[in-house]
Amino acid sequence: MAAIPNPIPARLKQVNRAEVVDQNFLEYVRGHAGQSLPKPQPGDPVLAGSALDARGFMELFESQLVSRHLDLMARVLRVQNKVFYTIGSSGHEGNAMVARAARHTDPAFLHYRSGGFMAERFRKLPGMDPIMDSALSFAACKDDPASGGRHKVWGSKPLWVLPQTSTIGSHPPKALGTAMAIEQARRIGHALPIPADSIAICSFGDASANHSTAQGAFNAAQWTAHQGLPAPVLFVCEDNGIGISVRTPGDWIATSFASRRGLDYFQADGLDLAEGYGDVLRAVEHCRRTRRPTFLHLGTARLMGHAGTDFEVEYRPLEELLAAEGRDPLLRSADIALATGLMTREALVDWYESFRARCMAAAQQADQREKLGSAAEVMAPLAPYSPAAVMAEARRADHAPRRAALFGGEKNLPEAQPPRHLAIQINNALHDLFCKYPEALLFGEDVAQKGGVYTVTRGLHKAFRNARVFNTLLDEQTILGLAQGFGTLGMLPLPEIQYLAYYHNACDQIRGEACSLQFFSNGQFRNPMVMRIAGLGYQRGFGGHFHNDNSIAALRDIPGLVIGCPSRGDDAAMMLRTLVALAKVDGRVSAFLEPIALYMTKDLYEPGDGLWLTAYPPLDQAIALGEPRVYGEANTDLLLVSYGNGVPMSLRAAREIERRHGLKARVLDLRWLVPLNAGPIALHGAACARIVVVDEGRRSAGVGEGVLTALVEAGLGHKPIARVVGEDTYTPLAGAANLILPQDADIVAAAEGLLRA
Repeated sequence: MAAIPNPIPARLKQVNRAEVVDQNFLEYVRGHAGQSLPKPQPGDPVLAGSALDARGFMELFESQLVSRHLDLMARVLRVQNKVFYTIGSSGHEGNAMVARAARHTDPAFLHYRSGGFMAERFRKLPGMDPIMDSALSFAACKDDPASGGRHKVWGSKPLWVLPQTSTIGSHPPKALGTAMAIEQARRIGHALPIPADSIAICSFGDASANHSTAQGAFNAAQWTAHQGLPAPVLFVCEDNGIGISVRTPGDWIATSFASRRGLDYFQADGLDLAEGYGDVLRAVEHCRRTRRPTFLHLGTARLMGHAGTDFEVEYRPLEELLAAEGRDPLLRSADIALATGLMTREALVDWYESFRARCMAAAQQADQREKLGSAAEVMAPLAPYSPAAVMAEARRADHAPRRAALFGGEKNLPEAQPPRHLAIQINNALHDLFCKYPEALLFGEDVAQKGGVYTVTRGLHKAFRNARVFNTLLDEQTILGLAQGFGTLGMLPLPEIQYLAYYHNACDQIRGEACSLQFFSNGQFRNPMVMRIAGLGYQRGFGGHFHNDNSIAALRDIPGLVIGCPSRGDDAAMMLRTLVALAKVDGRVSAFLEPIALYMTKDLYEPGDGLWLTAYPPLDQAIALGEPRVYGEANTDLLLVSYGNGVPMSLRAAREIERRHGLKARVLDLRWLVPLNAGPIALHGAACARIVVVDEGRRSAGVGEGVLTALVEAGLGHKPIARVVGEDTYTPLAGAANLILPQDADIVAAAEGLLRA
């Protein structure tokens, strides 16, 4: 019979490891033997052979102490409900070396254990206080300079630290995108807000290095380097050997990354400032000089558990905890300071305690500061919208001479051509927008020479060349990471996702990263983009669920995202103008959902009628956000509400209903799926006797629920209302798809059902 393991004694479970770490430092200093080495001058190496001078050492040590006491403060005040975040940086304070070796204009996307980095980067600009600023963030104060009280984040606009939330390993793609954007600016003549030789810094833990999103970024960096393209990104893996409770296998990071071609590997001791700084400095300088992706493997330790509520003794043997605490980098820094005579024991204890006092005082002050007090305050930076400025920008037409040259003369301009189908008019609009915005970029899979799988981007590469229209590797996370980087540095990215189903591979790049940036930075940072996605159903001859995807809810659920969905070519052109203007003026992220089945559609009622072809709209025309299109506005017997493919279906159904019953239907094309404009829905619903909502999304998660809610909230729930909707299933191949997607006949049947009700 196997022996029953001894339970962990209750007294050990109750030991506060933060207090242990705190007392360890004080006892170590008080018991230190004192000076045993020559005292260096401020400009001399702090230890023989070190790349770090004594002055730099003392400043880094100060940054370590700031970081440590912010952690200790958080543990004490969290139980008093004065601080709301306890994932600390203890054991990782050596990341301050990266901040010292880099510049404050190097955009940084940081691991949540980056207190040392932040404290040191604050040193780069005079007059800034890392303790007070951090205390305001810990306490979720309204005047937190990083997020305005929305989250405890490491962030600073003047220090170029872009706020990150705690999603695991989801930020490396946009860090790589930012690095590539630095180089892309030179190719297109774009003025950067940072020096041209800047690098992007991205830090993460050893556990997060295994995340598929991070691995995709590493692969994309290698893919880029393999082709000789500059990508000055410094990946910093802070290796403490454990992810929450799961140990990283010994030497896994070194084994995995040391020999990756195209990812230059450096290793540094993050527990010893004198030993590690030279290697950190070499990695930073190598990345800046070579413009190559660089991987810095920084050895660290994790002290005080994963967070304040984490009782490590439940999953780590006491001996392991004690060993980790014995590797505390502050003990090594104290040893250097005392052994070299840079400090005495008494002075160091006083210095240490002074930071405790400063952090506690700042936290107490922060506790008294104003917090966010209303939903409106919380949401203010999420979705900025300046209607007048956006429409003025969308209708601006001062690029007419450039487009005339591009299209080969006035007679060849799109508006001089006969009516055309959706794909052609989107293509014309993209050509126009690239004339209007020299900072516009279009990229994705097969978009360049091929012109996209449906030829929607045909001719753009020939007209604007590789610098502005280019293919990427087959990885949607990378595509959207690039878009974020380009947008952050002031460009206007129009990434293409080849199919809506492929977007799901990279949803978090929009939900967790792109759309959250303005919110978590209190509007200080922005990464505008217009994400073009081919999608929805009814595609004939090339089906299956990957090419007929109606999972619109995955987009509609993202806070701050604008979603436009045209059904015809002229609308598409005018909506694109608005979305690009929205990105330019308000920094917004949007999705332009293009119905594949309507790309080449020419006819509406009968073959050859050409009634779904449209003229190209004049340059000074655009569609306001939320503005629908109405067909048969004088008709009041029936309202059909739809979007995308449902619009021509509804028009055909309306004709059939009139033929059978003499009833005249009004058709409302929503055009904008988010924000859903409840006003026109209610207005037209009130004007009509019956209402049918036509939604090709799924029954449990489409657009129709929002339409029905708008009608009910407007007091129209008493009216006869029906919904025609797609089924809750994947889309099968060939004709079977028509069994689960709404059809013209289903709309007619729903209307007839209302007549009988």
